Amino acid sequence: MQWSLLRPAGLVPAALVLTTIAASAEGGKSAGPSEFLLVAQIVLLIAVGRSLGEIMQRIGQPSVIGELLAGILLGPSLFGWIWPDAQQAIFPKTPEQKAMIDGIAQFGILLLLLLTGMETDLKLVRKVGKAAIAISIAGIAVPFACGFALGEFLPDALLPNPEQRLVASLFMGTALSISSVKIVAVVVREMNFMRRNVGQIIVATAVIDDTIGWIIIAVIFSLASQGTLDVASVAKAVLGTLAFLAVSFTIGRRLVFQLIRWANDNLVSTGPVITVILLLMGAMALITHLIGVHTVLGAFVAGILVGESPILTRQIDERLRGLISSFFMPVFFGLAGLSANLSVLRDPNLLMLTGLLVVIASVGKFGGAFVGGTIGGLNYRESLALASGMNARGSTEVIIATIGLSIGVLSQNLFTMIVTMAIVTTMAMPPMLRAALAKLPMNKEEKERLEREEFEKRGFVANLERPLLAVDESVNATFAAHIAGLIAGIRGLPITVLHIGKRVKEQEKCRGEEESHEAVVKKAAETVSASGDGDAGSVDVTTRVRKSGLGEAIGDEAKKGFDLLVVGVDKIAATKDRFNRKIEDIAAQFDGPLAIAAAKGKHLKQPMPEALNILVPVSGSGVSKRGAEVAVALAQSGSGSLRVIYVATTRDKGAQRGASRGLSQEEGILKDTSDLAARYEVDITTTLRVNRAPEAAILREIDTTDVDLVVMGVDRIQADHLSFGGVADAVLRQSKVSVLLVSSGEAHRAPSQTT
Repeated sequence: MQWSLLRPAGLVPAALVLTTIAASAEGGKSAGPSEFLLVAQIVLLIAVGRSLGEIMQRIGQPSVIGELLAGILLGPSLFGWIWPDAQQAIFPKTPEQKAMIDGIAQFGILLLLLLTGMETDLKLVRKVGKAAIAISIAGIAVPFACGFALGEFLPDALLPNPEQRLVASLFMGTALSISSVKIVAVVVREMNFMRRNVGQIIVATAVIDDTIGWIIIAVIFSLASQGTLDVASVAKAVLGTLAFLAVSFTIGRRLVFQLIRWANDNLVSTGPVITVILLLMGAMALITHLIGVHTVLGAFVAGILVGESPILTRQIDERLRGLISSFFMPVFFGLAGLSANLSVLRDPNLLMLTGLLVVIASVGKFGGAFVGGTIGGLNYRESLALASGMNARGSTEVIIATIGLSIGVLSQNLFTMIVTMAIVTTMAMPPMLRAALAKLPMNKEEKERLEREEFEKRGFVANLERPLLAVDESVNATFAAHIAGLIAGIRGLPITVLHIGKRVKEQEKCRGEEESHEAVVKKAAETVSASGDGDAGSVDVTTRVRKSGLGEAIGDEAKKGFDLLVVGVDKIAATKDRFNRKIEDIAAQFDGPLAIAAAKGKHLKQPMPEALNILVPVSGSGVSKRGAEVAVALAQSGSGSLRVIYVATTRDKGAQRGASRGLSQEEGILKDTSDLAARYEVDITTTLRVNRAPEAAILREIDTTDVDLVVMGVDRIQADHLSFGGVADAVLRQSKVSVLLVSSGEAHRAPSQTT
């Protein structure tokens, strides 16, 4: 372990010596701004920052502490004290050279706020909103009052403009009251408390703290730019901020979603979604600047809206986070550390004031959060854990201090004191929070909720994000659109409808034929919308008409990140054991899960029934559980009934073994399905069939009950054609009622049965 810590640390002196030699040589050539020095500064900040960040993470501290310490080590606090000429050679104070690296840092602030916004979970805030809001108000009011009072009593020598003491006091109050969402969330997640009640309240409270803090900072920025307390200017900033937030979280949310979706689905260049996100961030930052508040608010709100987009794929998210974490974070926090000259703390008065600042910040935030937790209904231990978590300032504090320094609210010494406070409180928080969380017991209600959420986390329907519906002109297409709408309506998922019927091959084709294709897609979209008007809200539908061959059209759509393809075409089956060629072509181009709908019986005349009476066979396999999830989702979103039948996966021998065991396995599988339905408040009827072949048992149940839809989870079987096995084939061909086959994404070797 010691050697693993020393290896990254050993890179620091080597990088420092090499960069110093090169910078000294370059410095003698030109007195103007140097691109070489800029690159050298970036390389050094990244190398030292990431190395120390690695060490910090291995000893249980946030990596941002290492990046801050890198700047302090490279600045006048240590490197400049030991070897001032070398430090000046690498980081000269000439305005032109400093402006080059500062420009990168300023853009880095926007990206860091974008990332903070993306990590802000508004759903979590809504979930524990009342308690979190009450806690946040108390947790902000107390430290804000402490910070404001401290600002009023600070010596004039610590203020850049003593005549603007009010602005400085407001800034100090905000700096002491805010918490770092990122640091809090990392520690809570590391402790596996993110889904615990107290963990959710801690993170939600930090989110509210952050949001309120950035709004206050935006207003203070307006005050600082005016120089005096101009009521009209403050009113303009406050009203402009409120209007900006109102538009952003209504029209803006929809616009951001549509832009990201459009970029993902239509642009073919590399990283189009990341480009759109950066443009959105820049545009919203400029808007907030124009209304008289700081650009960070626009970047933060842009991050929230981007993070809420339902089609932000994990790959895009990771790329953006990787760029920010590996490049902009070490550069920005390293520069913040460079600006903090800890050598000034050798002055006993400044050291005493810094210690007082740390104490006031810690006691104010800890006490305010503890009181807020008590008011919010938390017990003593939960309030203690909350107060421990809220005390970390981390990266948020450093960003605020940097803004204060740049707009002239903070002096250099006061900036150093605040950065020191941020480091001390951040390093103290993780062990305090870990100790407090470790002592929290779990009650029965919370345990049941966690078990339910853990089940949903592994579930299929709960993790769907983007269904694709492929339809032609048939009645079956309308039925498939109805099914897709019911599934999407549960969580308000966006759906793309692709028409895969007869295509227009030549431009000379008549306009009337083109309009007929549009009419088919429009009808399917209307069906989806009508069926998907669930509790989560209306379903957003995008329509497309294929302009190329079927395989190419499906292949193009498959690249866009869809995680379920619902197929509704006229003919499903061709000859025995073979699907229609169109179905096989679709399956060959789409590697993800398929849902193939076959309308039969009364659904041929009424493809959009008001109720579905569903039968779902289960056997305990993973694919049958997936079928059960879809069946429960359909039953949950519409009226009707749900009947579950257990069918043995082997023939008579398996049934006899089951009988000798007293049917415990079979009954356990039925109970699991019943528990699944109960979680979603769906009533079901269970049936046990172990004395028949699976297909015979299913068909018998269809004949003797009033079901009108069979939902089957099936596996793709490795073969020279699309196959779901003998049971699925028999039910699909012989059933008198509609069938929905829900397949896995991967092909498997043929098992004895597929249900």
